[in-house]
Amino acid sequence: RRQRQMCIRDRPDTANWITSTTDALNNATLGPRTEHRGRVEEIGDGVAMISGLRDVRLDEVLRFAGGQVGFARVLDPDLIGCVMLDAATEVEAGDAVSGTGEVVNVPVGEALLGRVVDPLGRPLDGKGAIMAQARLPIERPAPSIIERDLVTEPVQTGIVVVDTLFALGRGQRELIVGDHSTGKTTLAIDTLIAQRDSDMICIYVAVGQKTSSVRRAIDALQAQGNFAHCIVVVAGSAEAPGLQWIAPYAGMTMAEYFRDKGQHALIVIDDLSKHAATHREIALLTRQSPGREAYPGDVFYIHARLLERAAKLSPERGGGSLTALPIAETDSGNLSAYIPTNLISITDGQIVLDAALFHQGQKPAVDVGLSVSRVGGKTQAPVLRKAAGTLRLDYAQFLELEVFTRFGGMPEGRVRDQLTRGARIREALRQSQHKPFRLLDEVALMHAVQTGLLDPLPLSAIATFRKRLPAVLDRDVPDALRAMDTTGVMDQSAQDALMAALTRLAKSLSGAKPDITKPAIP
Repeated sequence: RRQRQMCIRDRPDTANWITSTTDALNNATLGPRTEHRGRVEEIGDGVAMISGLRDVRLDEVLRFAGGQVGFARVLDPDLIGCVMLDAATEVEAGDAVSGTGEVVNVPVGEALLGRVVDPLGRPLDGKGAIMAQARLPIERPAPSIIERDLVTEPVQTGIVVVDTLFALGRGQRELIVGDHSTGKTTLAIDTLIAQRDSDMICIYVAVGQKTSSVRRAIDALQAQGNFAHCIVVVAGSAEAPGLQWIAPYAGMTMAEYFRDKGQHALIVIDDLSKHAATHREIALLTRQSPGREAYPGDVFYIHARLLERAAKLSPERGGGSLTALPIAETDSGNLSAYIPTNLISITDGQIVLDAALFHQGQKPAVDVGLSVSRVGGKTQAPVLRKAAGTLRLDYAQFLELEVFTRFGGMPEGRVRDQLTRGARIREALRQSQHKPFRLLDEVALMHAVQTGLLDPLPLSAIATFRKRLPAVLDRDVPDALRAMDTTGVMDQSAQDALMAALTRLAKSLSGAKPDITKPAIP
């Protein structure tokens, strides 16, 4: 006994452990406790069929014996279809499964800014743990009609063809749609880069994308944008189908946190075609009835439920906004396919990218005939709307005239002038990737086009004009630039200074004779 007391005295940690354990045992409440446990009946392709959990809720998180998690997607009387959120390589039939009583939720808050995470909020960038302010479920109701406000504030994408012809507003849902490799992701990333000096929080959600594509997008945001105001949610093509399925909803929840605080957020979902394919895969594996193109009947509902969460809130709700730019892929330009048709009917307009224009070098390859913004000029900056004037009508007339004259002789008179102006408009709408324009740059470019300053220039000089334009404006019209940043308008003296600077730049490039050639065959 003396030896034992000496040992305890010499090892205070052991003495503390004995004391704390004794107190815990004395204070423990003894009694019966129930715990719901189920059993894995079969597992494969990221979906587990589970029996024995009769009280599980839809979308409840289930935990497996090995620590893996999934969520209940199908609730049948005898079996539960559980979609895995972790690798299922170590899950076997007969393993125990228990319910957690919680639905799928993700961390939200400022701690996520500047981070790359998976759809569960787990860091992928090696920067350590994320100390989030709160956790919110991925499935949340969309704001009601009475909680919304009119969409009137512009979203400056920095892309001339979009801002001048298909203006976007804060709280709008605009679909970006086109064939594979036509610049859909580039257009969306450029829009995120253009927010580097704005008050908008940017969220990029990659669903089923290749690792190399996601890496390029992240590199562009870090190099050209304000990555400290961005969140990147990645569910790559190699990830579990469950992670790919919840990714858009998780990104939307992270964005809603800022909207509900009265801030403004912009989310890009790249892309919903792959999300729909994942939904079809999960539905078939969980034995749901297939419908058109083997998609289950609720595929329209899941995307409508997702995109309805983008909104401009009323002043009573804080006045925040959430703008959504979902991306969808078409096959050979078929906009009437099932998923593109669904998304077009859900959103407030679409920006259609054309493969033929892309291969001709007209980038961004926006088809101005099929693209539309159902909010449009109501959100366009007034000074830009005034500068653009009849640009869309002039460009549409040029495209029709070009078709009619492609096999004819050299046009004369008014038709020739329209073709000359239209060719300059098309050149002015070209833009290099990851180089978004400021509002003043776009206004100045539209002034140059609409006043005819570019008509005497050869087509080859238009690219040089665009490239030199920002530096010339910074040097010659700094007052107009400051006024544009603060008030969004220009007085007459600023307009006169702007036109003088544009005239000097055009004259410096007018050494060559104008190109007067037969229009190229599209």
